[in-house]
Amino acid sequence: MEEQIPYPAHRPGSPVRSGIPEHGRVPKYYAVKAQVADLLDELGEGGGLPTERDLAERYEVSRETVRQALRELLLEGRLRRSGRGTVVAGPKLEQPLSLASYTEGVRRQGRRPGRRLIGLERFPCPPELARGIGAEPGEPVWHLERVLLADDERVGLESTYVRVSRAPRLDIDFQPDSSFYGYLRDHLGIAFGDADEKLETVLATPREALLIGTPPALPMLLIHRFSRDQDGRPLERVRSLYRGDRFSFTTRLRPE
Repeated sequence: MEEQIPYPAHRPGSPVRSGIPEHGRVPKYYAVKAQVADLLDELGEGGGLPTERDLAERYEVSRETVRQALRELLLEGRLRRSGRGTVVAGPKLEQPLSLASYTEGVRRQGRRPGRRLIGLERFPCPPELARGIGAEPGEPVWHLERVLLADDERVGLESTYVRVSRAPRLDIDFQPDSSFYGYLRDHLGIAFGDADEKLETVLATPREALLIGTPPALPMLLIHRFSRDQDGRPLERVRSLYRGDRFSFTTRLRPE
């Protein structure tokens, strides 16, 4: 039987029974996690967390138990690494599931959006991509890959595929740190109509984790989007990878 240690009482609005199994026994690491979570509320955003040794002494558990509790809080986005220490993270960015651009979504939350160019290349369209963007196999397409930033923090990775014929001067006129949607609208007169979108959880590849600056084990939110213009013609395919510890997604549901 798990050793019982003090566990915070259930609070209104928290998950049902605060994660306590029906048999009432709570793993030590989970009880420590709950207590550390209360400590984070006291410290506030940016507050420095005590060391693992200090926490182990405070809660009278092993450092490995503390380490497991902190690992989950890091994955959930409650904590973040800062230099050689760990601090309380700010709230997650809420990105709407809509045709609004990443830039617009981040600005609405008072954060400064940005993008860092990884590459812009032109290549013959493979058959598996052609249908989604309305291209013929072998037709020239652009691949635009950028790291997503929020207040200079790396929070995601975005790959955009579009026919060269739809944006022939993309490599000349487009500013890589700006909104691609804004470029299509303001420079080419292309408005978005609708899109098909799929959201799933994945783990980043070693290359993706290196570009975003996260551990490979960190869960990611992956969005596949196939967009059409105002005339219903296929326009682009976007693959957006977001840090699961820094993002949540929202939408409004209406009856059909």
